[in-house]
Amino acid sequence: MRRISVVTEINAPVEVVWAQLTDTAAFADWNPFMPRLEGALSEGERLEVRITPPGAKGMTFRPTVTAVEEGRKLEWLGRLGLPGLFDGRHAFTLTATADGTRLTQEETFTGVLVPLLASTLGRTESGFRQMNEALKERAERIAA
Repeated sequence: MRRISVVTEINAPVEVVWAQLTDTAAFADWNPFMPRLEGALSEGERLEVRITPPGAKGMTFRPTVTAVEEGRKLEWLGRLGLPGLFDGRHAFTLTATADGTRLTQEETFTGVLVPLLASTLGRTESGFRQMNEALKERAERIAA
């Protein structure tokens, strides 16, 4: 198992951050890591997600939405091939703070291929940082 977690403090209300995070049609305008996300953000729905980690070839995958808690959490599960080979549970969690919102973007990778693909996960973490910072800039600009 391997877990990546990036936490970013955003000086904007949770409602503003959530609105930007779930406006997937606008991702191409601001999101350097995940420029495309298509599909309904509803539990059980299948998405098509394009990621472009820094310094790596981009990839497209089709995860299934596993949780949506309005204004608080969005989660999906993606798989490479069969279950148990390389599974990634990705989550965005928003927490209200005195100054705005704490955004946590994390993914837990499980499966027999995790040790073989571990070297590529550093680029994924950099992509999380890029996305969080871009979301922070966008939400703070909108909230101002």
